[in-house]
Amino acid sequence: MEFFIEIIKTILLGVVEGITEWLPISSTGHMILLNDVLRLGVSDAFWEMFEVVIQLGAILAVVVLYFKKLWPFAKQANIESGNTLLSLGGVGLKKNTMTLWAKVIVAVLPAAIIGIPLDDWFDTHFYNSVVVAIALIVYGVLFIVVERVHRGKTFAVKSVDDISFKTALGIGAFQVLSLVPGTSRSGSTILGASTLSVSRGAAAEFSFFLAIPVMLGASLLKVLKFFLEGGSFGGSEAILLLVGCVAAFLVSIVAIRFLTDFVKKHSFSAFGVYRILLGAIVLLVYFVK
Repeated sequence: MEFFIEIIKTILLGVVEGITEWLPISSTGHMILLNDVLRLGVSDAFWEMFEVVIQLGAILAVVVLYFKKLWPFAKQANIESGNTLLSLGGVGLKKNTMTLWAKVIVAVLPAAIIGIPLDDWFDTHFYNSVVVAIALIVYGVLFIVVERVHRGKTFAVKSVDDISFKTALGIGAFQVLSLVPGTSRSGSTILGASTLSVSRGAAAEFSFFLAIPVMLGASLLKVLKFFLEGGSFGGSEAILLLVGCVAAFLVSIVAIRFLTDFVKKHSFSAFGVYRILLGAIVLLVYFVK
């Protein structure tokens, strides 16, 4: 019975991860709140790994939804004229897909260069409720301000394919801000892209693609540290990890589709208001408990 309750908790955590990873509202802030209410019966070391590794399920959702756009190989006969980078045995390498991946790699570089060596330092000094709450509120205000500034404005970049390498690097620089918990990785990239005149739809989609190497790298880093520091887990913990990933994957499918439809008709101001309210709740919980 106790393990069944842990499964239910894990499903709820996976659901929250699947929603908040893609919407610009900070998965970290939500995980802190939910963990205070639904704390898993696992070690602190395993929990720190768990909340990062279940992101792998969310990553898989992006791969499934955008497989045709992200997979660089196709039969030569199915590739548009002039879009072949290399062809061998009737299978071609799609030029536009390889260019997209090159832009993603360029955008990932700033966070990788700064984030990897300072990962432990950020966890030690910034991973607390007060910092998360402040980041939620500050970026909530910024979302509202940026949306008002850009109200009625025509964006120069309307699709992911139109994003230049220079703009990709700029978006990547904004992504560095997400190293501070509560900022939101998707929130940082979308906010940065908007200031660089990238449309909401293109910004959201590019944010999805950036998540693949960023979240994969973060997950592998956490797993490596967990085992290097002497961590281990048994079959029950492995089941919890798998359940969390599956729940995050299924909910991410819905969340990604929701966001892509939402940004076509609405601004991000609503997310800004939500962030401010959540930040206030995080502060309240911190000072009351």
